[in-house]
Amino acid sequence: MRGPIAPPQVPLAASRAEVFADLVQDSVERLERRWPQLAEIDFLVLEVPRLDGAAGPWNDEAVPLGGTMPAREGHRARVVVYRRPVEIRTKGRDERAALVHEVVVEQVAELLGLTPETVDPRYGED
Repeated sequence: MRGPIAPPQVPLAASRAEVFADLVQDSVERLERRWPQLAEIDFLVLEVPRLDGAAGPWNDEAVPLGGTMPAREGHRARVVVYRRPVEIRTKGRDERAALVHEVVVEQVAELLGLTPETVDPRYGED
């Protein structure tokens, strides 16, 4: 008789998108200890940036890895990390986690009007 390898409540594998979202969440939690106001910012993962020019100008060599949207009436500020461009530029989980953190730090710095080194003193050390 064959049965399941693991109970239904235990995931056998997370999708790449879920693993990536976890990396973003880990980075945010790491920064929230120093910057509690990040609880007021929404952090999103999107597959790729929009190419209609709404998110800003870029060319083929400079596809953005992340972006920000300042708070406006009825909407919280947002930080977006683009999964596919980050994945393409990294090999392995550790390298991906480091780049995700770098992107999150840079975008938070932009929203807060600070330098990335102020947001995370270890920025650029990896």
